[in-house]
Amino acid sequence: MKKLIIAAVLSLAPLWAYAAGGGACGELKQCDTAPINLHDKASLQHGAQLFLSYCSGCHSAKYMRYERMAQDLEIDPKLVEQYMMFTSDKIGDPINSHVNPKDQAKWFGNAPPDLSLETRFRSPDWVYSYLLHFYPDDKRPWGVNNRVFKDVGMPHVLQPLERQLGPEGYAEAVGDLVNFMTYMSEPSRTTRETMGFWVLLFLAVLFIPVYFLNKEFWKDIK
Repeated sequence: MKKLIIAAVLSLAPLWAYAAGGGACGELKQCDTAPINLHDKASLQHGAQLFLSYCSGCHSAKYMRYERMAQDLEIDPKLVEQYMMFTSDKIGDPINSHVNPKDQAKWFGNAPPDLSLETRFRSPDWVYSYLLHFYPDDKRPWGVNNRVFKDVGMPHVLQPLERQLGPEGYAEAVGDLVNFMTYMSEPSRTTRETMGFWVLLFLAVLFIPVYFLNKEFWKDIK
């Protein structure tokens, strides 16, 4: 029994440390706040473009299908097929990386992770901060390091975009990218939230006749 309790405590220790902010965002005191707005279709569309242009070369998103993305983000399926599908000719297929995972494992040590649920696993703020805080480091194989994830094996693939846009433009672009990744991690979230609002409104309206019916029913009973 004691061993079981000790094992449980040890397994929860990393979660307590994370919740307390211990190393949650590496060298940063706290994570930057990601500008998440799942109702901003323009931001989501731009984020999808960035993800497929810069991220899907190495990372897959196997739980997101091109067709669902086109429907949810109001993108013409023909445009998706022509400009956003690089690894498949079927719009019903999931988003897969351009490179074989076995080759990636040889180059990077490990195959890059699937990003379908990354913002749910790490949090949107963590991913946003991570992408904003690469810095030059000649000691690293790719010449860069990261203040959020020290000694990470990933190169700074968004560096050309950062040089092109400057700090403010780059932060906005990364915000759009993380916004899309947040949508991708739970595509039905906005539908669920909208449905929840109408359900609560219905219950609030229903409460009025139920209240008076209950009052009328019990008025002669003491």
